[in-house]
Amino acid sequence: MLNTQSSASAAGACRPKKSRTKSPWGSQGKVAALFLAPYLIIFTIFRFGPSVAGIFISFTKWDLAGKPVFVSFDNFKRLLTDSNFHVSLLNTLIFFVLTLPPLILFSLLLAIFLNQKMHGRNVGRAIAIIPYVLIPAVVGIIWNWMYDDNFGILNYYLKQMGSPSVHWITSSKTALASVAVVVVWTYIGYNMVLFLAGLQGIPNELYEASQIDGASKTQTFFKITLPMLKPITSMVITLTLVNTVQLFDQIYVMTNGGPGTSTLTMVQYLYTSAFQNYELGYGSTIEIAILIILVLIIWIQNRLMKSEEM
Repeated sequence: MLNTQSSASAAGACRPKKSRTKSPWGSQGKVAALFLAPYLIIFTIFRFGPSVAGIFISFTKWDLAGKPVFVSFDNFKRLLTDSNFHVSLLNTLIFFVLTLPPLILFSLLLAIFLNQKMHGRNVGRAIAIIPYVLIPAVVGIIWNWMYDDNFGILNYYLKQMGSPSVHWITSSKTALASVAVVVVWTYIGYNMVLFLAGLQGIPNELYEASQIDGASKTQTFFKITLPMLKPITSMVITLTLVNTVQLFDQIYVMTNGGPGTSTLTMVQYLYTSAFQNYELGYGSTIEIAILIILVLIIWIQNRLMKSEEM
């Protein structure tokens, strides 16, 4: 009798216990929801809500004074023939071309340099990220002073070297490139942090194996470092694209889209149409066009990255 009971208890002990799936709304889930609630409420009210409302407003003619008037696809037809929008689209693409190569090259080189074992590298990392954490309007004001035709520090040193002054942001030939330099200076530290995280994620065993095989530093860089940094590089390209398209503060402070339309970007034109010309419906149409262009370019980029991996 005792043997039977002991064997039964042993069999019961050996039975696998049924795993209970924890509900996402358990105690931890409720705490997480409590912490996420303020952000989700603010995001819904100030970001998601206006974006959804903008889709409906884009089909209307509205100057904020009266009621919106439904105009069907008239705003979209106007967008296709609007020369200012075409200029803003071209300026945005040129701006992306001007900022992407230096942001990848210089931030990668800076990350490699600050990834070395040396004294003061933490201080160097902190200094590199300072431009990114500054308020964009403050950055624009600082560089406006540096670019000033008469009292700017850049033209001062040019005059000291016997060179004529350069109209950095008051000439349509140099204004867009001058603003691009400011954007590169602002975001290079942020991209450096991304590349630095990618470099620290590469296993040391790969570098040790390459040293054993007798590979040079150049071969190691192109055969190990760059291929392992492909996901980070793809993310940097995407973030640079999004930041370029959404850039507003610095251009508004420095040039306000001028001289003429030489630095007029899509977001700048959106602001001008919606809040200066009081064409809120047309401004919402530009917003949708920006969203479509962003999604399309990011989709093409992801397809190209996947095709390279295959």
